[in-house]
Amino acid sequence: MSNSLDDLDRKILRELQRNARLSHQELSNRVGLSASPCARRIRRLETDGYITGYCAQVDADKIGFGFSVFVSVRLDRQVDEALSSFEREILLCDEIAECWLMTGSYDYQLRVTVRDLAEFESFLTGRLTKVPGVASIESSIPIRAVKHQPTRLR
Repeated sequence: MSNSLDDLDRKILRELQRNARLSHQELSNRVGLSASPCARRIRRLETDGYITGYCAQVDADKIGFGFSVFVSVRLDRQVDEALSSFEREILLCDEIAECWLMTGSYDYQLRVTVRDLAEFESFLTGRLTKVPGVASIESSIPIRAVKHQPTRLR
């Protein structure tokens, strides 16, 4: 699918990743295309599924959820029903911002966002350790983000 993107499409995507609130006119000026063809390309990128939605980036610190913890989870069994059951439970947890099924030593990698260490402890002991099928949990607290970027375009 990515082979059908040309340089102009990539420029449009890059600019929209930086600021999705640009007017079609401003975006077309930045990518060197007139407004109507630029708008058509955006519609095509949306229709073809390259652009999957638009959202605001919210400052987690400002809204009180700036404390993140990465949690590795190992299940007692790696059969379909155990995986599905765990995933259903995880979808109910507002504290979990991301959940990835993994290869390697652990089955899942979670990014938990909470107010502070006390809230994480409460979530860990009151909720996560009680999810059926969880065999072990390992938590890591990040010091600072070194790199965070939107989807790679090249």
